[in-house]
Amino acid sequence: MENKHISVLLAESIEALNLKSDSIVVDATLGYAGHSSEILKRIKRGHLFAFDQDLEAIHYSKNRLEKIGSNYTVIHANFSYMTEELKKQGITKVNAILFDLGVSSPQLDDKDRGFSYHQDARLDMRMDRENSLSAYEVVNTYSKSELTRIFYQYGEDKFSKNIASKIVSYRERKPIETTLELVEIIKSAVPIKYRLEKHPARQIFQAIRIEVNHELEILEDSINQAMNLLEVGGVLAVITFHSLEDKIIKKRFKEVTEIDAKVKGLPNVPKEYLPSFRMLTNKAIVPSSEELEKNPRARSSKLRVIERIK
Repeated sequence: MENKHISVLLAESIEALNLKSDSIVVDATLGYAGHSSEILKRIKRGHLFAFDQDLEAIHYSKNRLEKIGSNYTVIHANFSYMTEELKKQGITKVNAILFDLGVSSPQLDDKDRGFSYHQDARLDMRMDRENSLSAYEVVNTYSKSELTRIFYQYGEDKFSKNIASKIVSYRERKPIETTLELVEIIKSAVPIKYRLEKHPARQIFQAIRIEVNHELEILEDSINQAMNLLEVGGVLAVITFHSLEDKIIKKRFKEVTEIDAKVKGLPNVPKEYLPSFRMLTNKAIVPSSEELEKNPRARSSKLRVIERIK
């Protein structure tokens, strides 16, 4: 798995975190410990708290991290429980937080997880396999209007309504059980020209995955939690992989780094109206051409970073 998974924007994100040897750090998305491993190497007198929903990833990552040090705690929970879970550990403030919002390569490549539209498997797509809602339930029980909404809202697919109609029509005869079965239905719902431009299932699979894991619903609240947890001088770095995530992060970071509109333009802005954060990335950092050659899956990733200044 270590060879299969290449952490995106690794050097850039680790540098952005501005780690000290005694830093208290949160990796909100442990995955297969690519970022966490590099963090742990740099905080010999500090502590790493790493969150993940995926027990497979946790088991693998613990074995990897224990070879580096013992000053880490892995928490089996979604990052939406960050404040609550850290409080249980006696932690109310930290020095750095990283979110890597991508699906890890081992999850994509493990056909049994049902994330891939290239391999046949039962429809699943759960990050946390203990959750009851899977892609199978979404595809087979959601109404035509519900499917259209998530395909358009989360997949930004212009053929959302056609695809939803085809799915509902098909499942009247039998349930849709596998990924490639769904892919064929999607292909039948879009023009040939569209199929030649890009894989027609990519955005639909993205939309279903977001729905199954409630990804966008919890993201903004979790980012707010992260900002509240930062010490003055602390850094929050977020790696996104599609425009919906990036819009949320860009908007929220802009809100907390700008001077209050009521006093903007005054020659002497009162301290209480000055922002609590400053932007460390005026433009999102994107992968280098060298990284993209090694890891084409990094192509849509963007890194944005802010620092608490008061």
